[in-house]
Amino acid sequence: MGTTDQVDAADGVDRITAQWRAIRPDLDTSPMAVIGRISRASRLLERGIKENLALHGVEPWEFDVLATLLRAGAPHVLTAGELSSAAMVSSAALTNRIDHLVEKGLVERAVDPAHRRRVLISLTDSGRELTNRLVEHHLAGEERQLAGLTAVERDRLTELLRRVLLTLGDQTGDQAR
Repeated sequence: MGTTDQVDAADGVDRITAQWRAIRPDLDTSPMAVIGRISRASRLLERGIKENLALHGVEPWEFDVLATLLRAGAPHVLTAGELSSAAMVSSAALTNRIDHLVEKGLVERAVDPAHRRRVLISLTDSGRELTNRLVEHHLAGEERQLAGLTAVERDRLTELLRRVLLTLGDQTGDQAR
């Protein structure tokens, strides 16, 4: 919960920016301090998410596809194109992922009876049950990862990161998780 020790502690980015200030005191390293921390936090968060999902024998990409289908709402069906777009992967990558999830019995693939050229991807009952358990486990893991922030700090960080994403051109906000 945002302790003084955490605020006063130095991190790896502090060391790097200090080195730059010593060598090039004429440079403003504040952008590096922000971007470096976002980048480092991203890697550490992704590692934590991967380790957390691995406890259930699931890879992050599997969770992304399953969660995208669950978020679509009942009956948890998307066309291959919709799923590819929502999961932000190419259709070729999606085909391999769906093949893998079909083999595991977590999703089914069917031809759309209304449009025979479209493929429908749906969660199986076991895929839906697993995904519902996983999302609870996933959120608990994310809660642990953010334990050092108060609710007010999380809200402020959320708003600041939203502004960064919008500045970078992320207008859709459509994320796999």
